Amino acid sequence: MSIKSIAAKIFAQKIYKKTQLWATNPIVTQKKVLHELIIAAKKTQFGIDHHFETIKNEKDFAKQVPIRDYEALKPYVDQVVKGAENILWKGKPLYFAKTSGTTSGAKYIPLTKESMPFHIEAARNAILHYIHETGKADFVDGKMIFLQGSPLLEEKNGVKLGRLSGIVANFVPNYLQKNRMPSWETNCIEDWETKVNAIVEETFDKNMTVISGIPSWVQMYFEKLHQKGGKPVGEIFKNFNLFIYGGVNYEPYRAKFENLIGRKVDSIELFPASEGFFAYQDSQKERGMLLLLNSGIFYEFIKSDEFSNEKPKRYTIGEVELGVNYVLIVSTNAGLWGYNIGDTVQFTSLKPYRIIVSGRIKHYISGFGEHVIGKEVESALQEAILGTTIRINEFTVAPQITPAEGLPYHEWFIEFENEPEDSVSFAEALDNAMRKQNMYYADLIVGKVLRKVVVTKVVKNGFQDYMKSIGKLGGQNKIPRLSNDRNIVDLLKNK
Repeated sequence: MSIKSIAAKIFAQKIYKKTQLWATNPIVTQKKVLHELIIAAKKTQFGIDHHFETIKNEKDFAKQVPIRDYEALKPYVDQVVKGAENILWKGKPLYFAKTSGTTSGAKYIPLTKESMPFHIEAARNAILHYIHETGKADFVDGKMIFLQGSPLLEEKNGVKLGRLSGIVANFVPNYLQKNRMPSWETNCIEDWETKVNAIVEETFDKNMTVISGIPSWVQMYFEKLHQKGGKPVGEIFKNFNLFIYGGVNYEPYRAKFENLIGRKVDSIELFPASEGFFAYQDSQKERGMLLLLNSGIFYEFIKSDEFSNEKPKRYTIGEVELGVNYVLIVSTNAGLWGYNIGDTVQFTSLKPYRIIVSGRIKHYISGFGEHVIGKEVESALQEAILGTTIRINEFTVAPQITPAEGLPYHEWFIEFENEPEDSVSFAEALDNAMRKQNMYYADLIVGKVLRKVVVTKVVKNGFQDYMKSIGKLGGQNKIPRLSNDRNIVDLLKNK
């Protein structure tokens, strides 16, 4: 065992003990975080407008700070982008994480000197918790690759901006610099396909031990490695035993990955976003990710089925329940207040508080009141392919409300790696699994409001071609699992 791996184990134990201090005192921790946020921002424009000086507790905060998405917060953000100080947070932000917007074009999410360290520490601590629990640390001596956006940053009114993964690439700690891949030059390549090809050439003969990225884009990397080497990734990288991912659920990809790798590898799930690093998988034995309650973020939760109410109840950490679908609301030391990030979560544990990401509040199907969410379609697909040779590259689901004939239905657009031997039986299994996941959907099928699912095959690389056509190939971009319209699938049909 190397000195570096021994040091990693010692450090892992220290971080684990530090985490337990706040994880075992969640309510006190969150009250303290909110108090510190209010004190810090009391004299900002937002703090003055919302009378922060009178806020004493969570109830005061909920009364005085309404829930906002980016569009509603945009008037404040626009002032920050123009260079104004002390608007949402003290001074000016260090960076803007630039993301794709909906109705207003690009979104600029501020990152401050107070918030930035937590993005770095959370990713590090996820690995350290893995080392502490498993005792595995030899991988720290090998090469690690993080498939991410370009670290080259622009500047806007004195503040640097770029994609979050590119910004974070500028903060790789010194002790990882020699292990990190790809090279800076390769990482700066903007075109995703060109970049992946360059990464394959650069890493092919290296001792890769850790690979990290959004599964759909790591899959492209693995496929190109396989094409070049003519053998499984696990034989090319004999010491590769840890996959770190975030952004989407890994389960729909797991069978394909294990086939590409040629064996099983351990994995760590992360929940990073431009708005904050919210959770990471702290255990290989327990389901869900540890919600980071001591990272400069105050959390509130709104039940998904109450979210459209005029004044939905805002739950704090001590009020949440297991298995309920909540819209995640955050207030952060980057100056986001009562902010709806758009994700929905469910708690899998309350001691400590662990979550899974169940979907997006805007990504659902409810053409007939069924309100199907991302977690449900992912679980249904996983059940339908269990014990079969079927492998899936990518998929999305949309309703067909006005078919040319027959009843409406949910249409599944699937790019298969291995197709089902009997497509009718597969569709039947998928529909049965969906009925188990969503009782409202089951009622609609039984009541003959909907007919059973229809599976439409997408040509090989159809999803990649679609993402390329809309300028979102690679990086942090991902296909929505489902939508309540046919905007995406109508374009896919033309691929």
